[in-house]
Amino acid sequence: MKKNKLIDNISGLQLFQLMRFVTFLIISIVFTKSHLTRAEIGSWEMFLFLAGLMSFFWVTGIIQSLLPLYHRNRTYRKIGDNGSAKSPEIFNAFLLLCFFSLLIFFLGHVIKYNFSVFNYTGNDPFLNLLLLYILLSNPVCLIEYIYLLNNRSYRIFQYGLYTFLAQLVLVIAPILLEKDIMWSVYGLLAITAVRWIWLVILLRTYTDMTISLKFMKEHLYLGVPLILTSLISGSAQYTDGVIISSVYRDPAMFAWFRYGAKEFPLVLMLAGGLSSAMLPEFSTRTRMKESLAKIKVKSRRLMHICFPATMVLMLFARWLFPRMFTPEFQKSADIFLIYTLLVIPRLLFPQTVIIGRKKTHITLFAALMELGLNIPLSLLMIKWGYGLVGVALATFIVFTLGKIFLGGYLWIKMHIKPNEYTPVKLFLIYSALLGLLFVLIDHRIINIS
Repeated sequence: MKKNKLIDNISGLQLFQLMRFVTFLIISIVFTKSHLTRAEIGSWEMFLFLAGLMSFFWVTGIIQSLLPLYHRNRTYRKIGDNGSAKSPEIFNAFLLLCFFSLLIFFLGHVIKYNFSVFNYTGNDPFLNLLLLYILLSNPVCLIEYIYLLNNRSYRIFQYGLYTFLAQLVLVIAPILLEKDIMWSVYGLLAITAVRWIWLVILLRTYTDMTISLKFMKEHLYLGVPLILTSLISGSAQYTDGVIISSVYRDPAMFAWFRYGAKEFPLVLMLAGGLSSAMLPEFSTRTRMKESLAKIKVKSRRLMHICFPATMVLMLFARWLFPRMFTPEFQKSADIFLIYTLLVIPRLLFPQTVIIGRKKTHITLFAALMELGLNIPLSLLMIKWGYGLVGVALATFIVFTLGKIFLGGYLWIKMHIKPNEYTPVKLFLIYSALLGLLFVLIDHRIINIS
């Protein structure tokens, strides 16, 4: 009982995402301090980048649409309709993840002779291992959500602790032993194999292994808008990069922007964890008031953590960047300062209620609206003389407008006011303080550098 009080589903998922971030951060630090060349480190980063790029959107869409469908769908109306207390929904979601993984795997093998990545092409081991990793790594993303849906919050923490520690050892040990970077890739594949064993055990324990094409159609009907939303939203950073490279055609300018165009990871992980963990709570009307009150309390706690932490980070950003990287990346700090402002829209959760109520077409429309506004606004900001900072500012404005649109939809169409799921006064006070601090730092009235 004490374990359950210490860690609930929300904090369990947040801790899991925090452990994942810390693991990859430690790996990056060890790699930069090791015998590896920048080219070898670049190959590792490209491996992870491509694996994420080719799968993040459909994995996110399938899992996010599963959460509100769990025991709340037309195919299986309630527990016991299929004669079992185990979940057929999770098993069919697993099959969808496997299908998309196989699709990317086979398409990758078909086209791998027609493109190259850092001069890797055809049957090069780099590409073959990349495709194998994509095939194996995506279905295991279901593990933490199986625990979440079965209220095994402490198991989320245990699973993350054990597997990320093992991943850390398997990936950095070869480098500490002066081995080639490919041995780290083998280590990543090895821990993925361990996760697969873990996944199979969970599937046998918690799922009814019956195939339902009807449920898969229902799942995809809800999930496809989320897949497209994730693809469009996730492409925003790439869109900004394309704009910068097209307008300036200067690799140095592009590097300055890319190094600064990063959100505060703590905010991303905590906000994302809260949103995902709360999705099942909104799947039924009978618990709406309780769920709205719960997300309001949880977001209040989050604000007390994320806003002060962001303020501290803003104060030291210009001091930190040239020391973390090199003095020539001082300009990146100005871009990063604007990206830290994204904590303001990130801590609003209208999308959680909307997705939980299965109105996924609304989030898709919002994502399309954001993309449609971001490009012309970025170009206008550059034209008006704001340069790289203008592109970052356009991203902040557009993302904020997207959250306002979703909040407006909840208020007008679903009659859910902002103060029902957001501590509005606290949010406005923190946002005003953060905005004031940004102005003082931007005008160098406060200058720690």
